[in-house]
Amino acid sequence: MRTLTAALGTIVLSFCLAGCGSGQPLRVTTIQLGRAVNADHTVSSFTTTFVPDDTIYLSVHTTGVGSGTISVRWTYGTRVIDEPKRDVSYRIDAATDFKFQSLGGFPQGDYAAEVFLNGQSAGKRTFSVQLRR
Repeated sequence: MRTLTAALGTIVLSFCLAGCGSGQPLRVTTIQLGRAVNADHTVSSFTTTFVPDDTIYLSVHTTGVGSGTISVRWTYGTRVIDEPKRDVSYRIDAATDFKFQSLGGFPQGDYAAEVFLNGQSAGKRTFSVQLRR
């Protein structure tokens, strides 16, 4: 009986540990740009070309377990336009979205969005704003 109890305890503990996630620290796996996001915070239509009145969405996909701060540095040329941040805590693969819009419309030109996890660069996506798609 004691052996059976010990075996069941080991099995239950194994399931509990497996349910706690991958054991890997939180890290960025993918960065997406587009005009809309899905309910799960992923981009629904990928693009890197926008028109001045578009709303631009960026989705940051993470894997691993942990907490941290995801931030995006939006730039137009060499000028920083915005630097929003989100504090996150995930136990499973997840996506965090950011919205970038301009009430008066974006000027034409080249832009970039650099993603940071806890202050460390995790990747950069470039995109452009043009009069026509």
